[in-house]
Amino acid sequence: MTDVVMPQMGESIVEGTLTKWLKKVGDKVERDEPLFEISTDKVDSEIPSPAAGTLSEVLVQEGATVAINTIVARIGDGAGAAAAPPAPAQEAAPPPPAAPSAPPVQMASPEPPPPVILPPESVHTDDAGDEPVGPLSPLVRKMARENNVDLQQVRGTGAGGRITKYDVEQHLASRGAGRATREMPPPPVILPPEGRQPAPPPPARGEAPKARVEAMSTMRRKIAEHMIFSKQTSAHVTTVHKVDMTKVAKLRAKVKDEFAAHYGFGLTFLPFILRATAEALRSFPIVNASIDGGNIIYHGEINVGIAVALDGGNGLIVPVVKQADERNVVGLQRAIVDLAARARSKQLKPDEVQGGTFSITNFGSFGSIFATPVINQPQVAILGVGAVEKVPVVVEGDAIAIRSQAHLALTFDHRLIDGALADQFCQKVKAVLEGWSEAVL
Repeated sequence: MTDVVMPQMGESIVEGTLTKWLKKVGDKVERDEPLFEISTDKVDSEIPSPAAGTLSEVLVQEGATVAINTIVARIGDGAGAAAAPPAPAQEAAPPPPAAPSAPPVQMASPEPPPPVILPPESVHTDDAGDEPVGPLSPLVRKMARENNVDLQQVRGTGAGGRITKYDVEQHLASRGAGRATREMPPPPVILPPEGRQPAPPPPARGEAPKARVEAMSTMRRKIAEHMIFSKQTSAHVTTVHKVDMTKVAKLRAKVKDEFAAHYGFGLTFLPFILRATAEALRSFPIVNASIDGGNIIYHGEINVGIAVALDGGNGLIVPVVKQADERNVVGLQRAIVDLAARARSKQLKPDEVQGGTFSITNFGSFGSIFATPVINQPQVAILGVGAVEKVPVVVEGDAIAIRSQAHLALTFDHRLIDGALADQFCQKVKAVLEGWSEAVL
């Protein structure tokens, strides 16, 4: 019998949510065949079976959140079908009393019980009420410190009553809602003129269709947590710059067929923008930094996260292109295609969604001209890329020409980055793109 445990999907991960079983009890399973899916603070992933055999027992149901290394299932040796559940006990006549001198019968040790999954109401402090139960992630400690949160007042919903990011966010939201309720004045009472009766209510119409209630998916809930946390953490400001993409567009149109035939994947505008961004990040390292309390962390690597929309509108994930400044356009396009494909098939590894120092979101692929993206914490800036469109523009000599143009929207954290520096960064990206040459490809 082989135990299947909740894996640790990253150094700071202490729990995971089992979102879907890909096999059911009694099914045969091969070693390394996908067995179940999990969702953590960092990534959604398929977990392979640690052994070949038969799935004989499922101990953790879909939707449950448990600590790492918790046994979630057991796999038999595959010699036959899954073991049948024990028959219910029946009443039997009491056995005759044993002789006084008979030694007690030694019973075999029972099978270890399944993991206990505590409900959200679990109390999160120890018997003395002084410290939270279970380990606290660095992010939870940072959130509590920056928002003056007393963790003894926060109800933990994680495994064993542990406090999670979601719990701190809920505590902050309820604290803000309570303050708003206290400050909201009562609505005024408007009386009808003297001697007149109040107007009768409007006639009732047909019953409106009933609403459909659906629980958020684990990924959607975590996206919501990240967005709220980012808005509460950073001072968001967005600056938008128009970029002439004509040189890049002509080069792409010239080589894209040969490129696809040679490499096996298409050539988009995104690797050109990523290459220009990496050059700008080298020139302005503070945009590649992050904030830790009162300290600025200048990162030695340029690791750019690329936002990937999952199929069917089922969420967003940001895999990271590591050492982006060391790759050419071909290498960047290859990395983008590979990471996006594996993000949509839930094949990303934990370290492929960690370590980002800057992010790019390409909303132009869906036809958007420009938007105001939200910073991916703990980064201090994110670049939004609008659609590349042919438009009439005034060129040198007051002539009108058709040019390929795009809007780049840089959202930056005004706690660290001033507007002038943000605009200089965008001008660097713009200069690289507008002065592109075939030699760079």
